[in-house]
Amino acid sequence: MTGAPPRGVARRSVLRGALAGGAALATGGLLGACGVRQDAPRIATDDRWRQFAGATINLISENTAPTAAIAANLRPFTDLTGINVNIVTLELSALVQKVALDLAGGESQYHVIYADPYQVLAPYSKGLVDLRELATQPGLPEFTGWDDFIPTQLDAAGRFGDRDKIFAVPYDCPTMIWQYRADLFDKYGARMADDLGFDPTPGLDRTWDEYLRIARWFNDNADEVAYGTGHQAKQHDSLMCDFSNVLWSYGGDYFDNGTEVGLYGTTDPGPCRLGSDQAIAAAEFYQRLLSIADPSSKTWDWNGLAPALSSGRIAMCVNWHEYAAANEKAMPGRFGYAPLPRGPVRSANHYGGCGIGINGNTQPNERMAAWLFVLWATSTQTQLANLKSEAGGGTPTRQSVYDLPEVRAAEHRPSAMPNILAAPAVVTAWQPENIGLRPKIPMWNECDTAVYTQLSKMLAGDSSPADTMRGAATKIDRITARGWAA
Repeated sequence: MTGAPPRGVARRSVLRGALAGGAALATGGLLGACGVRQDAPRIATDDRWRQFAGATINLISENTAPTAAIAANLRPFTDLTGINVNIVTLELSALVQKVALDLAGGESQYHVIYADPYQVLAPYSKGLVDLRELATQPGLPEFTGWDDFIPTQLDAAGRFGDRDKIFAVPYDCPTMIWQYRADLFDKYGARMADDLGFDPTPGLDRTWDEYLRIARWFNDNADEVAYGTGHQAKQHDSLMCDFSNVLWSYGGDYFDNGTEVGLYGTTDPGPCRLGSDQAIAAAEFYQRLLSIADPSSKTWDWNGLAPALSSGRIAMCVNWHEYAAANEKAMPGRFGYAPLPRGPVRSANHYGGCGIGINGNTQPNERMAAWLFVLWATSTQTQLANLKSEAGGGTPTRQSVYDLPEVRAAEHRPSAMPNILAAPAVVTAWQPENIGLRPKIPMWNECDTAVYTQLSKMLAGDSSPADTMRGAATKIDRITARGWAA
């Protein structure tokens, strides 16, 4: 979304930083011509990591924090394996097009694929390798780490349909949480509590209605900020992401069995449920919330919203957690992070993470070489290095990284790993009862467009919440009725 320069600073912006360690990076295609396909060489050696020394593998990725960090420091992988890596970075829509062509054409120009769950994994899982087969293949380094990945992330980013297969390893994990000016909450907390009649401290005890009241209080009483809240409500995927947190918290969803569809995916989700009373109530609340938010919210996606918070324009917002690094750079020590407020049913925190998988068209040796890269790129050691990287950042998808003493220490200021300051909030957000998962279906991209288009009409005053939700449901039913043939 799934979801963070990188996602830790700007969720989908261009990679920066020098590339080191033999990485070759292109923005549209690989360096050199493809030529006749030949399998990678394999060397007789007792070192399981170096049996494909001299091979070259190609990674295609969206511009994300882990890829930025890995591209800037590939030398450890090259030294370990002798394998060269080319990295192609693209915006997600362009990546999807190239991956679709590569898989459909029987090619393997890209060996390792950034597998967005909704635009790559769901429609093209049949073209990806079941990674469990490589994890148990004799002659390769032993892998026993499935249980180390955050369980909800492994399901949401790695599986589609068949729960026994894993097509991608969790690679990044942007998640929407409550980000706020802790210094202003400290300054005004007692006064807000007296005026509002409740403790305004952000967290799971707060409700969305209380969030709105806190935002309105800042509008009326605090000179330090222009508005209490801002939102990523541009006519864009960001609007669907922002609204979905409220939808799920109200007990609404896009389809029946929404959690199952979000975790495991399906090609036939059944009727859209956006016309339900719960979904309409969520839309009514969202309309009220946006009416008191910064008016520029309707022009912002996540990259527009983030600087509004970090520059001091708004007191709080809902955004991807990996913007913590940018917040801390702009105004060190002034921010706090918490799970999102509750609706009538629960707190729901939108997960936007993705995995990396392997092209099913790869030949035997290059497939194993690609697996070595996947192992290394998602290892505890590499995720820790990414967390510390100035070129990237990101946050880990393995529990073992969060358990390291130096990472636990970094959860408190002063922190050399500013994104980890959001760890307590996101660890709570990833719990099964709190995670928010959009539908993992092959046709989701079209459905997404239908949702944010209808919501934009509502926010412009051209449609009521009820008509908005029912209209979106009708459009989605037409999309899903066409089915999917990959």
